[in-house]
This record gives sequence, C-alpha cells and structure tokens, in this order.
Amino acid sequence: MTRSLSGEVAVVTGGSSGIGRAIGLTFAEHGADVVVADLQPEPREGGDPTHERIESETDADARYVHCDVREIDDLEAAVEAAEAYGGVTVMVNNAGLTRVESLLDVTEADYRRIMDVNAKGTFFGSQIAARRMVDRGRGAIINMSSDAGLQGTNNSAVYGMSKGAVRMLTYSLAVQLGPEGVRANAIHPGPVRTALQSQDLEGMYDLEAHGKTVPAGRVATPEDVANAALFLADPASEFVNGESLIVDGGAFRKP
Repeated sequence: MTRSLSGEVAVVTGGSSGIGRAIGLTFAEHGADVVVADLQPEPREGGDPTHERIESETDADARYVHCDVREIDDLEAAVEAAEAYGGVTVMVNNAGLTRVESLLDVTEADYRRIMDVNAKGTFFGSQIAARRMVDRGRGAIINMSSDAGLQGTNNSAVYGMSKGAVRMLTYSLAVQLGPEGVRANAIHPGPVRTALQSQDLEGMYDLEAHGKTVPAGRVATPEDVANAALFLADPASEFVNGESLIVDGGAFRKP
C-alpha cells in the first residue's frame, strides 16, 4: 500500500454514502485523516458508517460531522473539525442532488433545491476551505461536477446548469488560488452505480442499458471516481490545476 496522502487532512461532503464514501475510504487507505461531512452518518447502501470503517480498517483518524451544505455554518463546522488533525489540506465538495424531469415542469422550489446544494454548497465549501489553505500556503480543492456539466441534457436542465456552474467555479478557483499554492480541479463522472442512482432515479434511468453503450463496457463504480480523486489530491499532481477530469469509461467521446 502506498501512503501518497500521508500527512493530508481531507474534508469530504456527502461522505457517508456512494462516491463520497468511496473517496473517504480511499483517502484513508492512502494515509489521509478524514472528516466525513453529511446529513447523517448512516450510508444509504447499508453497512457501518464511513468514519467507523476508516478507523477500524485503516491507520487513519476520522470523524463524522453533521453538514447540510446549504448552510454556511455547517460548512464552517466541517472545515473547523479538520483542525483536530492539523487543518484541512484537501477539500472534496462531493455532496449533490440530481433530478430527472422536463424543463417545462421545473418549479422554483425544484430549482432552488438543486442549485443550493450543487452550486451554492460547492462555492462556499471551496471558499471556507480556501481561506484555511491560503493561510497554510497549500491545499487541493476537488469539486464533483458531472458529464451533464459539459453538455446539454434532455431531461435534467437544472442539474446540468448546476454542474456547469461547478465547472466554471473550479476554473476561477484555479486561477485565483494557484499563486497561493492551492489547486482546484473538477471531476466529471458519467452515471455511477450508487444508491442515489438506483433509488432516487429508479424507473427514470436505465443504468444497465447505459453500461452497454460505454466503450469500457460497464457502468462506473464509486471506486472509479474515488481513484480519480486520489490522483487529484496526491501532492504528486501539484502541477495539475484548473482541469476537468472526465470519468465515464469513454462515453463522452463516443459519437
């Protein structure tokens, strides 16, 4: 086992389940202490809470912090919790919502809910972590976008809009914070086999049919995305800044 993140301290929003859970576990396996920030500690897919698995299965330290990313005070508390381990050096803004619906059916409440979690939560999570990172002269911000943030969609306009905002925010962070020693990059997954995908979008999206169209021959797993995040968090990637890393098995490039 490599220890590429030894000495790093990560805050992962939406870290109890799915992609966030995989990121927290992967980071800990590679030496990082982890703050799991989420609405509840229990994973949607079942099993022990992420922070408990980290402490029982790795040499890393971890704790859970209740965090609704729509609330700035909650984001402040999550980043502050990292001070117990030396202070945040990697911020993963992973918490997100998705919704499949017709553009013509979107209500203002629908719009606000998705934009507040995906765009507002990522903006202020980045800002709060960046203040600590700038003071320390180093850090990495990883924002979870989507392939929907790269092109238009026919059934999730607000979601695509929110993830496009995450992409452009990431580029701005990279330009402004790079001189301060802080990197910012975005990950753009395609569909991933998670509880969110199977439960929230049940009956609205055919995950198996999608997998058959992917050049790599399957649907992504949370671990596929976590390994991409590991690369971006690793100090060895210190010259990677302001990039969009697509993790979709080649689907986005297929004509």
